[in-house]
Amino acid sequence: MAREIVCVAPVGDRCGEGAVWSAAEAALYWTDINRFLVHRYDEATRAVRTWLFDEPVVAISLTEEDGRLLVALGSKLIWWWPETDRRADHGFFLPGAPRVRLNDGRADPAGNFWVGSMKNNVLPDGQLGDVAPGEGILYRIAPDGAVTEWRVGLGISNTLCWSPDRRTFYFGDTLANEIYAFDYDAAAGAISGERHFFTGFDRGSPDGSAIDSEGHLWNCRYGGSCIARIAPDGSLAEAVEMPVTNITTCTFGGADLKTLYITTAGAGPAERLAGSLFATRVEVPGMPENRFGVATR
Repeated sequence: MAREIVCVAPVGDRCGEGAVWSAAEAALYWTDINRFLVHRYDEATRAVRTWLFDEPVVAISLTEEDGRLLVALGSKLIWWWPETDRRADHGFFLPGAPRVRLNDGRADPAGNFWVGSMKNNVLPDGQLGDVAPGEGILYRIAPDGAVTEWRVGLGISNTLCWSPDRRTFYFGDTLANEIYAFDYDAAAGAISGERHFFTGFDRGSPDGSAIDSEGHLWNCRYGGSCIARIAPDGSLAEAVEMPVTNITTCTFGGADLKTLYITTAGAGPAERLAGSLFATRVEVPGMPENRFGVATR
């Protein structure tokens, strides 16, 4: 079916990423990795506010404390209070940075933060460098600060989602054109039983994803001008056509969680709206954002 895709914020991101919906604020936060920015889109006023950081901003998570966000920079995690712009180190620093950097990350249903790494392809001035396979690691950071490694040898870590029944974890490697499924143990915050879920799709490469309440994974296809809506059995249910080439991540927002917000990356002067924030209405609502636990330590 043809969907109406609306440009809601023509911000010109080099690489928009990290979309997260704050229901408490009725606002969307997202990043521009290569310009070291975080944007906030107010749904009621349609106003966009932007903050500048000192290094690439790759992911954002809500926390158990309203008003406090967890922000993944290229080399570390920080706490951030947008209302006052207060910032403080979380305590996790990426081993091997700046040769490698963090990429996509999300909180799980148990309150842990999962984030993957990759060869650092962002130069100090924000320009793009080279990527390479095999240097990425999937980390889990617990609320008490404990760090564990769950997957090594990755190219570009992307797509971190949990099924509505909290039994399946989805994770992707962009360079391998693979999305994997794992068994997820919510009580332990652990994954096991890796298997192929969606592989070899010839429209672009898998970037960020969101999941709806029926368990369909909405996977943004970088270079593919579409979002692949993937059924729980791994079959392609729909290809949502997009007006630009590089689709990077998405999340569900709005009061009914039926607005899919979509970030994109630049693609040169031929695509005037590349790098914009887009939105489309959907029939099945998404899942509320998970929150990272705030431990006293």
